[in-house]
Amino acid sequence: MSILLLPILTVIVRSGDDGDLVRRLQERDASAMGDLYDRYGRIAYSVVLRVVRNQAVAEDLVQEAFLRIWTRIHGFDAEKGSLGGWVLTVARNRAVDYLRSLEGRERERTTELARGDEPAVFADFEKDLLNTDRVRLLRGAFEKLNTNQRTVIELAYFEGLSQTEMADKLKQPLGTVKTWVRSALQTLRQELVGAAAV
Repeated sequence: MSILLLPILTVIVRSGDDGDLVRRLQERDASAMGDLYDRYGRIAYSVVLRVVRNQAVAEDLVQEAFLRIWTRIHGFDAEKGSLGGWVLTVARNRAVDYLRSLEGRERERTTELARGDEPAVFADFEKDLLNTDRVRLLRGAFEKLNTNQRTVIELAYFEGLSQTEMADKLKQPLGTVKTWVRSALQTLRQELVGAAAV
């Protein structure tokens, strides 16, 4: 399984016990912010680092994302999604916004870091994650994707690219990229629904 899927899988595994944390955050309990960061800070950092490929920038963006979460926690509705999922979405969106900014584009051109250079970010919890049934189910579904399908899912999630942007980056016709995305989503849906029915 690609290491990039671990942040998503970790949030799925951890998201069930966030109710008390959300309540404390909404009550402005300062220690709750520390607990939130302890629970999701490292994983948010790994997602942001995957997008921006620069450690210092990733650290700054994660801080900005957690500040945004603190200021907007009253708008969070647990019935619409998990806290962990929201944290990752805010962090990822902050990273994508950065890349789309002029400063981000200039720094991206001058910084050349290999993709996936930071596997140590996941070293401590990868072993535990891969032992849960839910994670095995998701991992099995992602393993059903071919290389093209995985690539477009990565580009959409970690770089926030539209299908048109993916086509430009991959130097492929837009129709081909749309087919890859559609077939990837269908494969994931079939695998996950099929496994849930068993």
